[in-house]
Amino acid sequence: MSVLSTGSSALLAFQRALGTVSHNVANVNTEGYSRQRVDLAARPGQNTGVGYVGQGVAVQQLQRLADGLNFARQVDSSGELGRLTQLGAYADRLDGLLSNTATGLAKPFASFFSAAQGVVAEPGSAIARQAMLDSADQLAARFRSVDSQLVAMGSEADQRLAATVDTANQLAGEIAKLNQQIASSGSNASPDLMDQRDLRIQKLAGLTGAQVVPQDDGSLNVFSGGQALVVGTRAGKLTLAPDPYRLDRKVLSLDTPAGPVKLPSGALSGEVGGLMEFRERVLDPARADLGRMATAFASTMNAQNRAGVDYTGAAGTDLFAIPAPRIDGHAANTGTATFTASIADVSALKGPDIEMRYAGGTWSAVRAGSGEPLAMTGTGTAADPFVVEGVSLVAAGAPANGDRFLLRPTSEAAAGIALVQRDGNRIAAAAPLRAQVDPANLGNAKPGALQVTDATQFASFTTATVEFIDANSYTIDGGAPIAYAPGATIAGNGWSMTLEGTPGAGDGFTLSRTPARSTDNGNARQIAALDAKSVLDGGTTDITTGLSRITARVGAESQHAQMNLDAQQVLHDQVVAERDSVSGVNLDEEAADMLRYQQAYQAAAQVIATADSMFQTLLGAVRR
Repeated sequence: MSVLSTGSSALLAFQRALGTVSHNVANVNTEGYSRQRVDLAARPGQNTGVGYVGQGVAVQQLQRLADGLNFARQVDSSGELGRLTQLGAYADRLDGLLSNTATGLAKPFASFFSAAQGVVAEPGSAIARQAMLDSADQLAARFRSVDSQLVAMGSEADQRLAATVDTANQLAGEIAKLNQQIASSGSNASPDLMDQRDLRIQKLAGLTGAQVVPQDDGSLNVFSGGQALVVGTRAGKLTLAPDPYRLDRKVLSLDTPAGPVKLPSGALSGEVGGLMEFRERVLDPARADLGRMATAFASTMNAQNRAGVDYTGAAGTDLFAIPAPRIDGHAANTGTATFTASIADVSALKGPDIEMRYAGGTWSAVRAGSGEPLAMTGTGTAADPFVVEGVSLVAAGAPANGDRFLLRPTSEAAAGIALVQRDGNRIAAAAPLRAQVDPANLGNAKPGALQVTDATQFASFTTATVEFIDANSYTIDGGAPIAYAPGATIAGNGWSMTLEGTPGAGDGFTLSRTPARSTDNGNARQIAALDAKSVLDGGTTDITTGLSRITARVGAESQHAQMNLDAQQVLHDQVVAERDSVSGVNLDEEAADMLRYQQAYQAAAQVIATADSMFQTLLGAVRR
């Protein structure tokens, strides 16, 4: 091997090395770029008979400095970081909405019961009565306002979800094209193309989460939620399909030849997973709980107002209107069945959606999403309706096997609560009856709660006499004996009464109707105390506590998401730092390599110059 050939190999090799260093420096700020390095190897020596003589140097390979394990960790971290970022941001906004005194329910709720106390203090005051109605109207408006904010937040999340899906589809298409270019290049695939593909996979992971499976031809398959987003050179397409129960909501699906396949929200990560998780695990339960509070408030307030008489002497009427529970049929139903829903028991309301299923000739109820069986009574007729978690359902029509319905017991309630009574005189502040105790009574019983139970029957009521035969039985207006137990309700024609204490034989109570313009506040006291009355969760929780729990639960979700986000950000930064230590461009290191290769290049050039001098000397000797 000539000196010229050896020098030329070195010159070309160091030129390639200098070009690679220059490429690294030029891409020092390029996102996703992995540092490249030229690996040099000595050429096999030439046997001269007395030994081997070196033949110079050759470029063995252009190496892309990247760690596959670190890349897999970064993909996983990007998906989790994207999920927690979206979940934390939206949960924090919801927490701020509910906990802020200017936008939450605490202030108008307290103002209403403060105004109710004003009616207790001055039951005959028109000003106090109007103030109570104004506060009731403001509270109902705040319920609607908060619910509208939740709906708007859900719509915003849906819009962001749609934009994210479009970006994810674009990235999946680009990854498939890069797979094609890399696979067609074989072992000579460009490191820069691999960097571009890895960068897009990381971005896709941040949107949808991703699991990457390498293939023998150098391509990478990408999966999310158990479904293939990229397989070789083919890219799947995410889409937002209509929810079969709710046309106003979209569900994330993957287009297939057989039609859209719904992706399980629990398996998704990335921003899409965070948005779906916020919508299903934070927003929907918060809206259902808000509606449950609105339903409990309106129902108990209406019931208590109906239990008294108003300023005109008539039985009280409803103060609030509240929407009935909503039930929607599945889009694939083939039968003609329908349901009419109403609230049967406020204390049994839980709020989460319920799915009604018809199979084998019978209806069953399960928790929507989880499929957990729920207890249900009744036969579904008007006389004996289905009752599940406090909701009464009357079925009509002919169901087909496999038909399904989604019951939303309280989700729509807060959006429709409204004050329907505008006349302050219609506040039933007075107890409906006046009870006079016979002075000759031997027992210590005294009248307790006095209520209207049927306004139509009570309209014709004037007086009634309750007389005890003994401690265990009584008569009303001399009628047939009625069994009595301590604390039992004594019911008459449209009215009821309870006693405090123990009656004796011969004890009597004379009941008369409370007249118009009465300043009695017996029922007003009951109304003003409803905020502390346990009417929820089987009669163990009051409405004030229920409202506080909504705020506390959303606050806990927000705090938990933020804590996880902070922790994940630290982990992600560590993964990125590890990548940079392997794949990042260090300008100091590149400057040292450039100087080293430059000197080697100059030395190789000198070798060529020496070879030229030797050749010229030889030519000169021949010319003599």
